[in-house]
Amino acid sequence: MTESVWILGTAMTRFGRHEMLDLVDLASEAALGALDDGGVSVNDLDVLACGSLFSANAGVGQQLLGQIGQTGISIYNVANACATGATAIRVALMAIRSGEASMAMAVGVEKMGKMGLLTSSPKGSKAAEVFEPSGRFGSVRSVDGILGTKTMPGVFGQAGMRYAHDHDGVGFDQFARIAHKNHLHSTLNPLAQYQKKFSLAEIKAAPMMAYPNTLLMCCPTGDGAAAGVLVSGERLRTLSASQRRRAVKISASVLTSDPYVEGGQVQPDVNTLTRNAADAAYEQAGVGPEDLDLVELHDCFASAELIHYDNLRLCEPGGAGDFIDSGAPYRDGSVPVNVSGGLISKGHPIGATGVANIYEIATHLRDEAGDRQIPGARVGLAHVIGLGSSCGVHILERSAA
Repeated sequence: MTESVWILGTAMTRFGRHEMLDLVDLASEAALGALDDGGVSVNDLDVLACGSLFSANAGVGQQLLGQIGQTGISIYNVANACATGATAIRVALMAIRSGEASMAMAVGVEKMGKMGLLTSSPKGSKAAEVFEPSGRFGSVRSVDGILGTKTMPGVFGQAGMRYAHDHDGVGFDQFARIAHKNHLHSTLNPLAQYQKKFSLAEIKAAPMMAYPNTLLMCCPTGDGAAAGVLVSGERLRTLSASQRRRAVKISASVLTSDPYVEGGQVQPDVNTLTRNAADAAYEQAGVGPEDLDLVELHDCFASAELIHYDNLRLCEPGGAGDFIDSGAPYRDGSVPVNVSGGLISKGHPIGATGVANIYEIATHLRDEAGDRQIPGARVGLAHVIGLGSSCGVHILERSAA
């Protein structure tokens, strides 16, 4: 069996508008924070994986090391839609598993600036040509959707309404309750882009973006970065007792892409690749959904979070409505989901999100999450999905040291 890989240090910037910091400044803040958190330096790294969707071709990894220390190591620049950060984690992990590295760092960063509200793409950028209604998603197919919206709120709104059509107990109130939960959770997270709670009535009365998602059920755009230092088990054993105690085990790391499904070329299928990734991750880690103490999942819209309850096996098949109604995914529930505030409140700088979700889980497993800490958390799952490309699922476990 492949030797385990551990998270030694993590850090993230506050998500939001950073007018005075550029992409490399944000990446450097997260990278230096993760190195400091792990008690190591840039000289200890063998590999860097740097994820940035809109700037991957700019050599962000090389610019980052140019600012924090050029040591001549291998650098991989990664872009994989909203799964970019999780993919950077995978690249660092695989470098260690292959024996190429004993310590590697993954950084996810995005500077999104003023974005198109419904497209999540910078106006006037190459990304806008990909995501705008006049363009195409990637180079293969549009995101037309059954109703022809060609926007992310529309596609995820349709996915949520399909689930509501097929299963009892799902309606506007259930979607609104998810946003209520995440906004409430964000008030305890000092790094969240927004830290304000809203009533159900306020959420439901907000401007409608694409039914059932109102404005307060949609993630904001913003800037930010997150980083993680990964280490092999063999290298970890040479470090101090304190470093070993705070290390978090990566028990599963899975990346899937869309399989062919009937109708998937019309309405993008956001379900199957997540189910496949979750099932593979549970098998790889030797745990089940009943073992999870917390989950950070990809709630780009409230409708996305609801369907992913089912896709990640957090509820009985078809039971996502009952799951949110029961209070189970609230911070004091049986399976807390998006204690960080989720993308809806924490924010969604695309390249940073996959690493930031892992940062959140690791922080709880170390008992270092402050006021939002889930008591006794030992196992957590981080999930991210890039529409039309990839789904990343990581399962983390608390150190037994």
